[in-house]
Amino acid sequence: MNIPMPKIIKIKAKRLFTRTRIPGADWAINHYVGCQHACLYCYAKFVQRWYDYGPWGSWVIVKENAPELARKYHKDLVVMSTVSDAYQPVEAELELTRKVLENLDPRTRLSLLTKSDLVTKDIDLFKRLAYAEVGLTIGGFPREIESRFEPLAPPSEKRIKALKALHESGITTYTFVSPIIPGLNDVEKVIDETRDYTDFYWFEFLNLPASGSAFRALLREEFPEIYQGFKEKIAGEAERIKELAREYGIEVKGVVVHSRGL
Repeated sequence: MNIPMPKIIKIKAKRLFTRTRIPGADWAINHYVGCQHACLYCYAKFVQRWYDYGPWGSWVIVKENAPELARKYHKDLVVMSTVSDAYQPVEAELELTRKVLENLDPRTRLSLLTKSDLVTKDIDLFKRLAYAEVGLTIGGFPREIESRFEPLAPPSEKRIKALKALHESGITTYTFVSPIIPGLNDVEKVIDETRDYTDFYWFEFLNLPASGSAFRALLREEFPEIYQGFKEKIAGEAERIKELAREYGIEVKGVVVHSRGL
């Protein structure tokens, strides 16, 4: 795939570690802001209210001094990243994520989530940390829907291969099944294709309000039966996920339902 180069905005940041409300973690690292993957439902689009650089996915803010700021040590779990993807395509050229990882205190406990197989290039750096868990987001959408909803992200097949490579290297891995939209995802297929390479799972239903008005309009216009019945179908799908977990014997850390705004 020929991926267009986004507008790069280089800045000097005052700090790299910020507080987060993600369960089990206290700190987040976002050395990039904005994401070239341009997923239509992306929750991080809210940051556009502070930046006027163009459509989501067409620009990336780069905190060029992030490697120096990464040296500060926090004893709590640190997550990477919450308003971006550390392995979006620009990372192949800039290698900012790699430089940040190189400078993290070896005592750091890190949790990283990505949609890219580019993550495998840094296996050596994950191993130098006290603890590292690496997750791959896999939605379980049919390929034609995946390529539309996640236009510049690597296909799920590549993500699963990355999960396997990480697992076989001894890295703790997890699969983040998201965003679940009952009627569009094949959750069981995701479990079946990843369970041999996954230490635990997270399941997350689509956060409809956070997905943005344009994505809600897309669902309403093109998938009216799914959009209208979204709230009602969640409970049934959540129960089915629990049944699948028992059937496949997988560890589930959480099933996330965003009820606000439904």
